[in-house]
Amino acid sequence: MTLKYLIQKEFLQIRRNSFMPKVIFIFPIVVMCVMPWVMNQEVKNIRVEVVDNDRSPLSQRLVHQIEASRYFIFEGQQLSYEAALSDIEHSRADIVVVVPPNYSRDLEQGRRPQVLIAANAVNGTKGSIGSGYLSQMVVAPQGEAIAVKQLYNSYQSYKVFMIPALMGILMMMLCGFLPALNIVGEKEKGTIEQINVTPVSKWAFILAKLIPYWIIGLLVLTVCLILSWLVYGITCQGPLWLIYLLAILLALFFSSLGLVISNYSETMQQAMLVMWFFVVCLMLLSGLFTPTRSMPDWAYATTYVNPMSYFIDGVRTVFVRGGGLLSIAHQVLSLVGIASVMAIWAVLSYRKNS
Repeated sequence: MTLKYLIQKEFLQIRRNSFMPKVIFIFPIVVMCVMPWVMNQEVKNIRVEVVDNDRSPLSQRLVHQIEASRYFIFEGQQLSYEAALSDIEHSRADIVVVVPPNYSRDLEQGRRPQVLIAANAVNGTKGSIGSGYLSQMVVAPQGEAIAVKQLYNSYQSYKVFMIPALMGILMMMLCGFLPALNIVGEKEKGTIEQINVTPVSKWAFILAKLIPYWIIGLLVLTVCLILSWLVYGITCQGPLWLIYLLAILLALFFSSLGLVISNYSETMQQAMLVMWFFVVCLMLLSGLFTPTRSMPDWAYATTYVNPMSYFIDGVRTVFVRGGGLLSIAHQVLSLVGIASVMAIWAVLSYRKNS
């Protein structure tokens, strides 16, 4: 019964706070409705110039293909490579395509003409992907059939890739930051001392601080799933209960992490800075934005103890690929282990002074 009243107290505190309810409900809606559009690594609007040294119908057909592509902004033709390169140096173009003088003749004779694609690689992603797009256009007129089959995400929509990750970010923020700031806020106000002198047990106090935010986190997750369906037409391909299972385990870890940080912090500013440090590191090293295999070996080794990495991998397996429990058994067991260790640390680090 004591736990019940403590949980009611936490919900009353949240409701009476003029700012907290707005953050809890507006923040997820903004993240789900705005972020998938802007957090997009699909490369478009690449400015291309062409130097056509052949001036044949075949070379002009290639120029028209580039001009008609939705990925490129055709900036026109230049008379020389030096003039086009000058435009790259002055940021007026991103890629230059140089068609050799004997382009059409080599194609008619079955040979491979050497087409130069010079890309501004200051932005490595834009340069490499843009060059890849142009390479496919250059190869296509040579009669080489290239068949590509996209699995699980046939339209290569980056939103399908990002929406499960955004759910993890929301769970991390709501179930990690808010409990930590709540406890440290009570330390600053001195109200936590009033609870410490009562017969309330350590377990009851900790659970009362965490359970409300777990409930809020699961409600926000439900809102995210509904918005994913209503706004983007993207639905979970696997069992929904597995999404909730992964979210509960992630919430347990981050709420325990927030409790540990609050136990060692004296001010809200200190707790926020320390929590932000761990959250950013865990997020950037989790494979949320970039593949973990692209990282150096020492950085990749951190994924073995990074719960966010297991969550991202597991939720994308269920949400995008439609995997079942056996498909994510490794991720679930790893999250259980890491979250349990953090929860034990959180309980042991809390000291109730009587």
